[in-house]
Order: sequence, then C-alpha cells, then structure tokens
Amino acid sequence: MALEITDATFEEVVLKSDKPVLVDFWAAWCGPCRMVGPVIEQLSDEYKDTAVVGKVDVDANQEFAAKYGVRNIPTVLLFKNGEVVSRQVGVAPKQTYAESIDAAL
Repeated sequence: MALEITDATFEEVVLKSDKPVLVDFWAAWCGPCRMVGPVIEQLSDEYKDTAVVGKVDVDANQEFAAKYGVRNIPTVLLFKNGEVVSRQVGVAPKQTYAESIDAAL
C-alpha cells in the first residue's frame, strides 16, 4: 500500500529519507490519476524494501505541490537525498516509473 503523505509529514518522509522516494501528486476527481493509482500501488509492493512510494492528495496538501511546481496532475516526482531527480507529468507506463526508481538505487 502506497504511503499517504501530507504537508505535515512530507519533510520527514520524503526529504529526510535515506531511500529514494517516489511521490505521486494526485486528486480524487482526476481521471488520469485513477489510472496511475494502481501502478503506484504495485510499485509500492515491489520496492517496499528498497524505496518509499507514496501519494500526496493535492486538494488537501498544497504546500509541497506548489513548492515543486506541480501544475498538472498526475505528476510523479522521484526524490533522492531530498532532491528531485526525476519528474513524470501525466500517465506513463509502469516501466517508466520503475526505471526511474532503479536509476536512483
């Protein structure tokens, strides 16, 4: 299960993580986000020992979406050592997200 990340937990969970962190910025009303959701859940299971995979609901948590320039959703950012190392805007195949995680490991 992908981790639910909020503005209150973002710094601790994402920026201070010693593992790569894949963050899906999404909203419940967003059709493409619902397409990406199951892929994010699968990646969460597959990388549970090597990476953190989480989701930020942009309707409820706008601070970090704004900070990282998330204008369109879904936007999936990969963080390593507190820095954005990959950005995918819109729906992409699972392999695209997996390759970005693999590159950060």
